[in-house]
Amino acid sequence: MTEPRRPDQPQQPDNNPQPTIPNQYSFLWLSAAIFLMVLWMQGANQPQQQEVAYSEFKEAVMAGQVEEVTLRQEEIIGQFTDSGASRFSSTGQTTSTHFVTLRPQTEDAQLLPMLEEQQVTIRGARSGRPWWQELILGVVPWILLLALLFWFWGNAQKRMAQGGGVLDFSRSKARRARKETSTTTLDDVAGIESAKREIGEVIDFLKSPDKYRRLGAIMPKGILLVGPPGTGKTLLARAIAGEAEVPFFSISASEFIEMFVGVGAARVRDMFKEARKEAPALIFIDELDAIGRSRGAGLGGGHDEREQTLNQILTEMDGFEEHENVLVLAATNRPDVLDTALLRPGRFDRKITLDRPHKEAREAILKVHVRKVPLASDVDLEAIAARTIGFSGADLHNLVNEAALTAAREGLSEVNEHCFELARDRITLGEERDAKLPPREREAVAYHECGHALMAYFMPNADPLNKVTIIPHGMAMGVTEQTPRDDHYTYTESYLKDRIKVMLGGRCAEKVIYGEVSTGAQNDLKEATALVRRMIGQWGMSDKIGPLGLNIGEEHVFLGREMGHPREFSEKMAELIDTEIQAQLLALEKATLEFLTDHRDQLEALARATLERETLSAGEIREILENSPASA
Repeated sequence: MTEPRRPDQPQQPDNNPQPTIPNQYSFLWLSAAIFLMVLWMQGANQPQQQEVAYSEFKEAVMAGQVEEVTLRQEEIIGQFTDSGASRFSSTGQTTSTHFVTLRPQTEDAQLLPMLEEQQVTIRGARSGRPWWQELILGVVPWILLLALLFWFWGNAQKRMAQGGGVLDFSRSKARRARKETSTTTLDDVAGIESAKREIGEVIDFLKSPDKYRRLGAIMPKGILLVGPPGTGKTLLARAIAGEAEVPFFSISASEFIEMFVGVGAARVRDMFKEARKEAPALIFIDELDAIGRSRGAGLGGGHDEREQTLNQILTEMDGFEEHENVLVLAATNRPDVLDTALLRPGRFDRKITLDRPHKEAREAILKVHVRKVPLASDVDLEAIAARTIGFSGADLHNLVNEAALTAAREGLSEVNEHCFELARDRITLGEERDAKLPPREREAVAYHECGHALMAYFMPNADPLNKVTIIPHGMAMGVTEQTPRDDHYTYTESYLKDRIKVMLGGRCAEKVIYGEVSTGAQNDLKEATALVRRMIGQWGMSDKIGPLGLNIGEEHVFLGREMGHPREFSEKMAELIDTEIQAQLLALEKATLEFLTDHRDQLEALARATLERETLSAGEIREILENSPASA
């Protein structure tokens, strides 16, 4: 017996919800199907009909041995009397009283008068099936059709109860975030303090707009978050949803486009309509470049549905009134491909750039991500931040997660410095592979990597050497790792040339030792050529070419725009640029070869140690090179 609930007792959730309509009647449907199947099988047990010739049938009629017949278009079925059945038993056929005969192709005018004369019962044309089979064939298709309609209707009612419907494809897919359900706040966002200040001002405007209106200020209509992947654009939007005390609608730009024409624009209208109802409100559109690309771009023109969606966004943003207080927040990592009409003031008034974090910002981001991670005493987040130059916020989060996974894999109770080191190697160098190289190739890989390491160690402007290994990582047979001293924002010509020498060091080491080169330097040559091309064409680092900024080495997003854009230089200039690229690469290779030839003893000593230990740290490399003087 169930105990009655007290008034102060909270109501428990119902763990046994009532079955839906299809579940309630599933037993009835199954029973009906079994009943119909039994009736149909009974129809298969009908008496067997014996076939007789038409002439024999007429003789039996004249003899009064036919009791009844059913006339059809092509055949006659009927029943013999007992004497008629025994008449055909002598022919070896069965003694069934039921028969069937084929009617002649020409109409027999004597048949009906003969049947009436012999008083044979004549029945109308039927299929020959029992009445219940006739009923099944006539009624069941309609029952199935009605059941299918009721099923569709039930699903439609269910979807409408959940906020959808049969024709809900034109409704907005934007999800509304609530402050009380959001777990991310601005305290969880580190390393982008300037962006947080900008966003904090917008949140303050939404909370207390009168403070700004007294001074004649109006809220920006749109804020564009720009930055490389992983720099925290979407994270910042989630933090805004957790901080703002206004409705927050979020959607990905790709969710606007469907296979139906006009759906994207309809969803845009519906999204802004819902936001206006609950103004002040925030709308966040992630990956805006999915629908915001320049209209009419590409070899075959623009995508009509995407451009129609973009046009609707432009109209909705431009049609805002000051009192509506609806702010559009968008994120993209490709601002260069966005339509100019989308970036003008009045639509996206502000552009907040989120770049890769500097050292102090990386340390702050690491502190946020290690809140729930038990750290050992030897972990120095400042040192880790110094060794992770170029890491984005997402990379740092992945670093902490990989370190925790490594600690769990090794059965540790805390994450120590060694776990972070292994995690960093896994991210930057790739996963270690078990590749058994032949001795000759293994030795060539060692000399190749030691050529890189030797140039990185001695070149004055090169990044400091961190380690060298001949253990395969990722797709590489060996890796030489360098860690910059500081964050680089500009590069000098001397630094770039020393960097190219380090790239060519592996190939030149093979040429010094073996007198020939291998295919292992393919990626090094590709990167070195691309870097020299940019130095000459974009950065003006060539005395022969001069201070020209040309579109050489640039990546073109739109093929049609690239093909239609006229080249900024002549054929003669193109030939001169190619000649200068080749000349600089040959000069840098020559300098690298001469340097490695002069330091061949150190190269061989470093290669022997690498073959023996497989991995050498910066300290071990320094010790080997100091104890092995250069060749005379």
